[in-house]
Amino acid sequence: MKESRFQKIKAKGKKLIKMVGPGFITGAADDDPSGIGTYSIAGAKYGLLLTWIVPFQLPLMYCIQEMCSRIGLVTQKGLTSNMKQLFPKSILYIVISILVFANTVNIGANIAIMASSITMLLGFNIHLLAILVTAIIILTELFIPYHFYSRILMLLSISLFAYVITVFMVSPDWLTIIQYTFIPHIKFDREFILILTGFIGTTISPYLFFWQTSQEVEEHLDRKKNGEEDSPIPALLKKSRIDTFVGMVFSQIIAFFIVITCYETLHLNGITEINTAHDAAMALKPFAGEWAYLLFTVGIIGAGFLGIPVLAGSAAYALSELLNWKEGLAEKPKDAVGFYSIIAISTLLGLGINFIGISPIKALLYAAIINCIASVPVTAFVVLLANKKAIMGEHKNGLLANTFGWLTFATVFASSALTLIYLW
Repeated sequence: MKESRFQKIKAKGKKLIKMVGPGFITGAADDDPSGIGTYSIAGAKYGLLLTWIVPFQLPLMYCIQEMCSRIGLVTQKGLTSNMKQLFPKSILYIVISILVFANTVNIGANIAIMASSITMLLGFNIHLLAILVTAIIILTELFIPYHFYSRILMLLSISLFAYVITVFMVSPDWLTIIQYTFIPHIKFDREFILILTGFIGTTISPYLFFWQTSQEVEEHLDRKKNGEEDSPIPALLKKSRIDTFVGMVFSQIIAFFIVITCYETLHLNGITEINTAHDAAMALKPFAGEWAYLLFTVGIIGAGFLGIPVLAGSAAYALSELLNWKEGLAEKPKDAVGFYSIIAISTLLGLGINFIGISPIKALLYAAIINCIASVPVTAFVVLLANKKAIMGEHKNGLLANTFGWLTFATVFASSALTLIYLW
């Protein structure tokens, strides 16, 4: 009887792991250290004023990621390969350059907060830790298959649910929270606009577009390699939509509770500025007590080791496809030298940012803002691609997808424009 129950649990576990696809992994990677830092800053600085962004942007991020997934499944090509059919190469060079720059800054910010968090816990030299973290990331990217590696690291990201638990432990005023969540609030001052743009940019990020499209192709190649027969496109699209929806909801649930946790534990106690990893970790103290540092560090490490390969990988996919290089995480490094070189170089350049004296927490916010600006042209290209019958056939966008697609573009464009005005 016991053996039978164990076998059932094991079978259910395997089934659950198989259901985790590119959509869920993309959603989990969206809560990288840059996202955690930005949400923490938002909750500490402005309390509940930015919670309305979560339900507002959830359908937008789902819509654009669903398009990317659909493009990958239908065409069996990455995003850049499809863009080359529709847009001049000169424009693509500019767009991909912006993507690579944004990803590199984001990688640097993520390495910085990972090293800062470990230093807070163990007291080692932050620069040596940043080098060590970078070396581990590059080696795992080169020698461990990502689809295996990502499933392990997602277990580490479960520690982010500590923010959910903490909220229920501090007995929040849910009526007030609901009110702020569904009634938009906005302040037209420089810092609020920067944090608002960062919040959007860390959620609707171009690196996730390129990543999910290419991962759908990788999944197809993996099934082919294992001798598995692909399901019909409609069945694959249905599975992908569920996978993507679950991934995006997971991402935004974590974002929502990070903001509320920082509001309840920091903002209400007069701590409105987060400048260090210590400040961010203190949000978990009501739940974890003296273990707050450890819990925060484990969450940041898991999120960083999951998110940085996605950042580096998406840059490698985009640039390799543009230059017609052999690409893919299914390839061995010796067979795709250019692809893996981009991964290593972008990660090393990100490491270099750690030696120019920028605050790790502030760097996370700046990275999120750059992501939002970079997503403006890429979002437009994705919507245009998904509308082309010559590329998508009967699976091109419908009215609903177009409505939300262009609303997404309008959102990232407006927030980016406001940011540039206030920075000017």
